[in-house]
Amino acid sequence: MRQVVVTPYDELWPEAFALESARLTSSICNQQISIHHIGSTAIPGLSAKPIIDMLAVVDCIKSLDQQERHWQAIGYEAMGEFGISGRRYFRKNESAWRRTHQVHAFQLGSPQIDRHLAFRDFMIAHPVYAKEYESLKLQLAESYPNDIAGYCNGKDAFIRQIDVIAAQWRASTNDRRK
Repeated sequence: MRQVVVTPYDELWPEAFALESARLTSSICNQQISIHHIGSTAIPGLSAKPIIDMLAVVDCIKSLDQQERHWQAIGYEAMGEFGISGRRYFRKNESAWRRTHQVHAFQLGSPQIDRHLAFRDFMIAHPVYAKEYESLKLQLAESYPNDIAGYCNGKDAFIRQIDVIAAQWRASTNDRRK
């Protein structure tokens, strides 16, 4: 059974992302346009489950379905859409109960790309919201130490709320840059 463990921010998470990102870039067959560090480990100072989340933006999402062997060769399990239409999800485990990396791949133009990046950027720019999120995550990890679904469901309303605020913030930030 996978335990829900939220740990203090680790200064090595950005380096872990950079190393794995470089590994993915050199291993996956010419599909990747860009790769971004997302999720809680991408927000400096934020406690998180110690899993590096990556967002891969690709030319053709369906072509990833034919590359399952490439992903397996570098330690990833292909999970298909895994609950999000248009996504390809890949996970890498150190052991049966310890996940280390997750890749969420979307085709260029997917609104999911902007959603993930806006959430990350908003949380970095607004530490008060990040601390509120951290408190919620710590409380949920304590309440659901052996129930990842309960933990994730407990974060859902907060994430949806921040998604709306972050999208508005991103739009106003982009308007000011024009």
